[in-house]
Amino acid sequence: MRALNPTNKQIEIPYLLKIGNGKTSRVGKYLYDKSFMRIALYMGDGIDDLIGEPFRAGLMEWGVVIIHEQLVTSTDIDDITHSAFSLPSIDAIVGVGGGKALDFAKYSAHLLRVPFISIPTAVSNDGFGSPSCSLTVLGKKKSVKAASPFGIVIDLDVIKNSPDIFMYSGIGDMASKITALKDWQMARDKGLERFVDFASMMAYNSLDILFLKHSLDIHCEYFQRSLASSLMISGLAMEIAGSSRPASGSEHLISHALDEVSAKPKMHGIQVGVATYLCALLQDNPQVDDIKDVFERTGFMDFVRKDPFSYQEFVTALKLAPSIKSNFYSILSEPDSFERALDFIEKDSCLRTVIVPSKAAL
Repeated sequence: MRALNPTNKQIEIPYLLKIGNGKTSRVGKYLYDKSFMRIALYMGDGIDDLIGEPFRAGLMEWGVVIIHEQLVTSTDIDDITHSAFSLPSIDAIVGVGGGKALDFAKYSAHLLRVPFISIPTAVSNDGFGSPSCSLTVLGKKKSVKAASPFGIVIDLDVIKNSPDIFMYSGIGDMASKITALKDWQMARDKGLERFVDFASMMAYNSLDILFLKHSLDIHCEYFQRSLASSLMISGLAMEIAGSSRPASGSEHLISHALDEVSAKPKMHGIQVGVATYLCALLQDNPQVDDIKDVFERTGFMDFVRKDPFSYQEFVTALKLAPSIKSNFYSILSEPDSFERALDFIEKDSCLRTVIVPSKAAL
């Protein structure tokens, strides 16, 4: 399904969208209904053991044939390009698993201009519904433009069995819309960015889960459904905006920098979540207390405290972060941001417990 954005550029809207229990076994029917009878399948490590039996039985029941199947272990853009252009004739590409498998499948579909069906097995970030993917290009992680999914299928029976870290990562990535939108607004006010009101509204609406507080229990199915829906809407907001601005700002720059400088980077949404709280303080964001409240009540901060960030690595990442994207204004672009950030890390009662000096430096 397509619509036009204000610049008369087509935007992609998921035509197939299923969120609920037992959806894995129904994928075959969903593909059959769209006449996707010949597929290429990309799966993450361990996913076949997790959902393979009902998933494959469903495909067989409806006559959907796997023309090519691949276990994804890399997101190198050269590997993806080689794989994609080696495929025989197919109707669609299906990605099942976490970020690597979905990004590999998504970019393959983008290259071949065929529909992509996204089947995440965890909701750790908004990548499963976004028009971009994180790939390795010339040895470095890069955010690369791709097409939005034609379809998204989320099985809550699978999501509920994912480790807690994936839920906390999803919460951190969801909260980042608050600081990303503020950065985007500030860039607009300086005449540096085109602002899309509808995309902004979509991103704000996707935050409802954080502030309606119907449940902040990460093991509650209603919470998991809402988080999955919110992350999906965030991906759509990026498609409408024509950029990652509604969902990625200063907090993502810090996370990308941490990926480069950390001896052992943490999961994306964990890094983004802590950076979101810090950047909200830097922005004097009116929702900073809401962010802290949600992080504390869901257990996000307690989870991070068990394995806190290295102060030395975090500070190094802060220095690097403003240079991660060229011509990208955020609160980190302000000349006093680094010193103010250090002050918050040292004085804020919450940040002091999640960003701590390493033992070797004591």
